[in-house]
Amino acid sequence: MPLSIPAGAVTALLLLSQALLVTPLSGQELGSTVGDPVPRMHAGLALGVAQPRGEFSEYVNLGGGILGFFRVNFDEHGLTSLRIHGGFLNYGNETQRVCLSGTVGCRIEVDLTTSNNIVLLGLGPEIGIPVGAARVYGNASVGLGYFVTDSRVGGTGDQEPFATTQNYSDGGFAWNTGGGIELSLGSIQRFPVALDFGLSYQGNGSREYLTRGGITDRADGTIELDVKRSEADFLLWRIGVSVGIAAERSSR
Repeated sequence: MPLSIPAGAVTALLLLSQALLVTPLSGQELGSTVGDPVPRMHAGLALGVAQPRGEFSEYVNLGGGILGFFRVNFDEHGLTSLRIHGGFLNYGNETQRVCLSGTVGCRIEVDLTTSNNIVLLGLGPEIGIPVGAARVYGNASVGLGYFVTDSRVGGTGDQEPFATTQNYSDGGFAWNTGGGIELSLGSIQRFPVALDFGLSYQGNGSREYLTRGGITDRADGTIELDVKRSEADFLLWRIGVSVGIAAERSSR
């Protein structure tokens, strides 16, 4: 399938990339909005909720999972930076009790769990403006959106699975644009900590994927897959914590 990059993603990336080339304003030019130099690097973790949009919402209600990022500043005040982010989202699970094949009758039962997941990865520029104890930011990225469904078999209860099979997968180019706000919580040792709220739009293009109940077991031992195909975009809400790393102090 030819690679198609949405015009909105290209525009956002061009605007942010152009801003990175502009020499950052000094602390005097920004007045009280810029204080001491901030850590050169930041990392964070967040809980994310995916809200399907368009065609995707006809097949999927909500998804949720873990998100993370790593950011490197280009200037001492953190106005421009490069951000890499990733995440793992689940949008459907189902578990059923089945007989372990090869046993007499149904002497041994196991739990068969099927999970529908999305893996995200992106890289792009970010612009942040400090406002008192907060930092407001916007970013854009290009990367990968990977949809995968797998099934695993384990003993009943909380035992670890002993067999896993990937049932279906599809992935490709993805883009993301959005922003958020970081609210300072103070510092632990010399590492500043902030509460991070954000919202972004994840564009995955047209994808094939399975949903809950999308696998049917036939009597002859084979399976039938009910594969959906649609645009697979969603809003991504997140709340988490970011931590500054490798703080630098000004020589002035």
